[in-house]
Amino acid sequence: MGYLTRRQFSKTVVATAAALSLKSAAFPSTTAYGSESSDTDRIAGLSLTEAVRQIRAGSVTSTQLTQACLERIRIYNPKVDAYITVLGEQALAQAAQMDIEQKANKFRGPLHGIPIALKDNIDTKGIRTTAASKVYDDRMPTEDAEVTRRLQAAGAIFIGKANLDEFADAVSYFGSVRNPWALDRDPSGSSSGSAAAVATDLAYGALGTDTGGSVRLPSAYCGVVGIKPTYGLVPIRGIIPLAFSLDHCGPITRTVDDAALMLNQLAGYDKLDITSVQHAKEDYVAALQQPVSGFRLGIPRAPFFDYVDEDTSRAVEAAIIVLSKMTKSTRDVSLPSTYAYTWASLNSIGNEIYAYHEQLFNDSPGRYSLALRLQLEQLKDDMNSPTSSASARVSAYIRHRAEMELLRRTVDDAFTDFDLVVLPTLRIMPQKLSYVIDQEESTKPRSPGIMDLDNCTPFNIYGLPAISIPCGFSRDGMPVGLMIAGPHFSEGKVLALARAYEQECKWDLRRPPLKPDTPVPPIRPA
Repeated sequence: MGYLTRRQFSKTVVATAAALSLKSAAFPSTTAYGSESSDTDRIAGLSLTEAVRQIRAGSVTSTQLTQACLERIRIYNPKVDAYITVLGEQALAQAAQMDIEQKANKFRGPLHGIPIALKDNIDTKGIRTTAASKVYDDRMPTEDAEVTRRLQAAGAIFIGKANLDEFADAVSYFGSVRNPWALDRDPSGSSSGSAAAVATDLAYGALGTDTGGSVRLPSAYCGVVGIKPTYGLVPIRGIIPLAFSLDHCGPITRTVDDAALMLNQLAGYDKLDITSVQHAKEDYVAALQQPVSGFRLGIPRAPFFDYVDEDTSRAVEAAIIVLSKMTKSTRDVSLPSTYAYTWASLNSIGNEIYAYHEQLFNDSPGRYSLALRLQLEQLKDDMNSPTSSASARVSAYIRHRAEMELLRRTVDDAFTDFDLVVLPTLRIMPQKLSYVIDQEESTKPRSPGIMDLDNCTPFNIYGLPAISIPCGFSRDGMPVGLMIAGPHFSEGKVLALARAYEQECKWDLRRPPLKPDTPVPPIRPA
């Protein structure tokens, strides 16, 4: 097995340290918005790419786009808790200025006038950025994150700061995000607010962060597209870290075209970011047009298909059949083992987490949520444990980081006889939200189980680009995610194959069955 979710790390670190010291599926009747929908829903339901086209054509204004999103936020954000901060007045003022420039045929960039959501661990100058924690309840950054600056330069309007797991790692201080396809289900973390906002048409695109899958996991469970680019391709400077050696930032959108358009604006070297890498500028929108008929696909069945549940297996195997008809070849393959680098056994990664929080935690431990406080307390105890010397722990961290870098440098060698791999994003359907919260806040050590399986963390360890796209639905109408990944800087091929599949199967046309009168169930029913 050997693979744990980012969520599971919170519990596993506690358990380990304590031990040491001691289409064939049935679908709901939901389709894309049609002529019978309100004008607000029709406008808000445009893809980002279509909204850009209509802005350029003058058939819609930025104010109309922004008002449509804000109206749906008014109705649906109380149901899904996608946003921590809604920037209504600011967004409308920006939209009005964008409209003046639009009439003068002066466009700031490819995203001119498009409302975008930012995960609330991404700094925004003069706008509260909380990381979903009481610790940062009143934090007001004095500078923008580099990705914030790049989107703003491209003309984007920031409509809100999206909810997330606290510091991308535990239960949000502002309340858990709900899955828009079933309000009592887990949307997965930690970029859950970003994914829920896009799925519910509360923004045309969003930014998320991904340390162990947190762009791809909620994208899969919320039925949208999320791409984690090659490590270092998109700067993370100005983003509140979880573990910088694994942290990535990427777009969450409704279509693959939208993801490529956003990635075009985000990718590029930042000399002030120590994780940033120099890579020749690519046009990912143009790369979408490349033929996929010559692609050779690998299916890494072990361990990524172990314990896959029936609904997921049915959808993913059907997707593989479709892809096999579109490409040159499909065969079973293997990728280098990351067993030694999972959240469970690479405990030294906790040093990166604790290093960020050390002073904050010493000053205000009571301001952290129970789940994160338990984790940080155990990390602190472990780092000061008399049973393990500080020098041994430092050496272990340095050794693990060096070994990870070597793995990243050599993993592309595995792609000798195939170009891309295809696998489930997660191996199971989403659980009840109450179950997930209870597991996070439990102090009882436990072993990793089938209920926690996902396939995302290895690709953070490899540092490889990976995208999650919808590939079907379970019998009870929950989305299933398909992951496509490739060697370093193969974003163009990854996106091209994802788009070819998306256009063949049209899963992106479906919307969650939310209505204005949809009741919000309690997380823990009486």
